Amino acid sequence: MASHELKQIAPATSHEVEGRSSSKETDDVNLIRLGKRPVLKRNFGLMSMLGFSCTILITWEGIVVLFLQAFQNGGPAGAVYGFIFVWAGVAATFVVLSELASMAPTSGGQYHWCSMLAPPSAMKLFSYLTGWLTVIGWQATFATSCFLSGTLIQGLIVLTNSSYEPKNWHGTLLFWAVAVFSVGINSVGGNLLPRFEGLILILHILGFFAILIPLTYMADHSSAQEVFTHFLNLGEWPTQGLSFFIGLVGCVFAFAGGDAAVHMSEEITNAAVAVPRSIMLSVLINGTLGFSMLIAMLFCLGDIEAALVSPTGYPFMAIFLQATHSVAGTATMGSIITTMGICTSVGMLASTSRQFWSFARDRGIPGWRLWSRVTPESAIPIYSVGLTTIVACLLALINIGSSVAFNDLVSMSISGLYLSYMIVASLLLYRRCTGGIGSSKSSDDAIVNTAGAKLVWGPFHLPGIWGILVNTFALLYMTIAVFFSFWPPQHTVTVDTMNFSVVGTVGVIILSLVYYVLRARNVYEGPIVEIHI
Repeated sequence: MASHELKQIAPATSHEVEGRSSSKETDDVNLIRLGKRPVLKRNFGLMSMLGFSCTILITWEGIVVLFLQAFQNGGPAGAVYGFIFVWAGVAATFVVLSELASMAPTSGGQYHWCSMLAPPSAMKLFSYLTGWLTVIGWQATFATSCFLSGTLIQGLIVLTNSSYEPKNWHGTLLFWAVAVFSVGINSVGGNLLPRFEGLILILHILGFFAILIPLTYMADHSSAQEVFTHFLNLGEWPTQGLSFFIGLVGCVFAFAGGDAAVHMSEEITNAAVAVPRSIMLSVLINGTLGFSMLIAMLFCLGDIEAALVSPTGYPFMAIFLQATHSVAGTATMGSIITTMGICTSVGMLASTSRQFWSFARDRGIPGWRLWSRVTPESAIPIYSVGLTTIVACLLALINIGSSVAFNDLVSMSISGLYLSYMIVASLLLYRRCTGGIGSSKSSDDAIVNTAGAKLVWGPFHLPGIWGILVNTFALLYMTIAVFFSFWPPQHTVTVDTMNFSVVGTVGVIILSLVYYVLRARNVYEGPIVEIHI
């Protein structure tokens, strides 16, 4: 029987849920308690998932590529203090996500959590909207990753071949090449993806030192006063404070994708423990590396005016060239970042497709019967992998007309993901303040932590007032991040500088609501209980 034929799934027999002792069997029982039948293979352990989480965030690489957003609106000092604020906010947000992932480690993530936390009268609509916000956010994140990787390759070609004239359509073709590579890794079953992510974690750490050491050793250095006290307002905003908050977008995106491990939960051993650990360790590791690289970049800026007009399209390549005085050395350093960007796209496709597959499994997507299929040989939702890639490749066509318009996907990624985080964080805060979540007992074999079922904490959670304070701060941070993600980078707005991400985000929400009224409200009931105990 196909795993997607939900109506004909029979209840679990006693031997499916009793007498299991292995970690995999325990994970399957925990998933059954959430009402879901295990259909994916658990090939990830803690270390491979830590590699997956770290290389999805790639914060230090993202800071190198995008730090000028904070530099132009905030200056060196604004970038430093903005990063600290974002890091603290992200840590609080990841604590909330980790608590929820520990309660319900399912590929659905946010929309499943929303269904279990929301009042019954609002559960269906809230869960549906949260699912679509997550779809928007992850689709934009995957597309942005492929776009940055493709244009980084273009930048390296410009750096090493002065006769090359870059065209937007070249970047689109390179985007497609990165997407095809990502599909290749994601389409092979077994342990390829976990092993791949483990290797990339090694490159992530070693690459950091391979860039940090020559950059700081060979470059001329700015003074500490310039780095820590000099603010800029190149966007010409009315106040420095407003400029500072608008400049946070680059740092926020450098931490984008914190829920990546969540959507791989059904492929992880001991998911209720491993997912929270990998999420929290990733924010610690990436935050430390990212802050160190940001400080190094700000001390080693050199001629920033020349860097801003670099023909490569990426100022960091000009900064590296000024420091090393070597095209070969700069190309090598740039290749490390480009390679990490390409490899990140692999993990992003995995998370994007798993979330899409899970939402289709619960009938929230048009054509859910097809997109919810899992190939029995590889245990991979290959149809969702394919559709996710096709959508991203179609989005890449925007770059042919305007690379500026495509850059709005960065803001769309932040708004989509963070709005989904905000909804579930608000509901969790309400539940924890009203005492609506109980403690879990290992002997419980009832359905829990899904729509209409009992709520119990998982192995990871902050008790009492500490949980309330962290949850509240996370909501405050996310509100600021979402609000300013819709702002343009300059006060004087033109077609080229306008931020159209709000149009894309609201547009998709409206289309999803239209589909909800016409069709989904009759087929979508929230997470389906596929298997009964």
